[in-house]
Amino acid sequence: MALRTQFENRNDVGVFAKLTNSYCLTAIGSAENFYSVFEGQLRDHMPVIHCSIAGTRVIGRLVVGNSRGLLVPNSTTDQELQFLRLSLPEKIQIQRVEERLSALGNVIACNDYVGLVHPDLDRTTEELIADVLGIEVFRQTVAQQVLVGSYCVLTNQGGLIHPRTTIAEQEELASLLQVPLVAGTVNRGSDVISAGLVANDWTAVAGLDTTTTELSVIEGIFKIQMKGTNVMRSMSGVDSSSMENMMNH
Repeated sequence: MALRTQFENRNDVGVFAKLTNSYCLTAIGSAENFYSVFEGQLRDHMPVIHCSIAGTRVIGRLVVGNSRGLLVPNSTTDQELQFLRLSLPEKIQIQRVEERLSALGNVIACNDYVGLVHPDLDRTTEELIADVLGIEVFRQTVAQQVLVGSYCVLTNQGGLIHPRTTIAEQEELASLLQVPLVAGTVNRGSDVISAGLVANDWTAVAGLDTTTTELSVIEGIFKIQMKGTNVMRSMSGVDSSSMENMMNH
């Protein structure tokens, strides 16, 4: 099942975390229940790494990655890069990217096979994405928005995209990406999908304001209702007040 949580009373959990099938990054901070949700879900399967990027905590907006690699902005410090190299699984390639559109998480959305990128992304960056992440890259918009990484979350199972994406565009994107897509929202109507949601092939974590209906759509498109129930049943990371909030939504 999918879980709901907050980062220091904020619902934009995707701003402060990056989740793939091989690793999870969470921002350095004081939100212990936020960390413990991810660790309760994932610690037996992958490293959950507490880190900063370019001295900030908005790591989900700055990086892009999948089970093969991780791309970080050029502003990432040598110390941060070295820490990530030591913390990530050995098979993960990590690469700094010299890119004017430096909030990589806002301008790139990908899974382990394909990716959507901002139409104005540098050609060298596109080549790095294809090489380091091992994916096929498409320059696209989502609902006429160039920030494809902000308005779309993809896994190998499916994708949740901006609610105003037309049926024709959904079909075109689904054909390119070769996964089913659904238009929807998170955090009680927010269209900035990736700010309020992280997902991989067996679990998802959304902001606490995400409604039961929104959560049902998330579980359906990412096919996680019955996957890895031994992983997903652990709610130990959610404190009692959060649990009460969940039950009331």
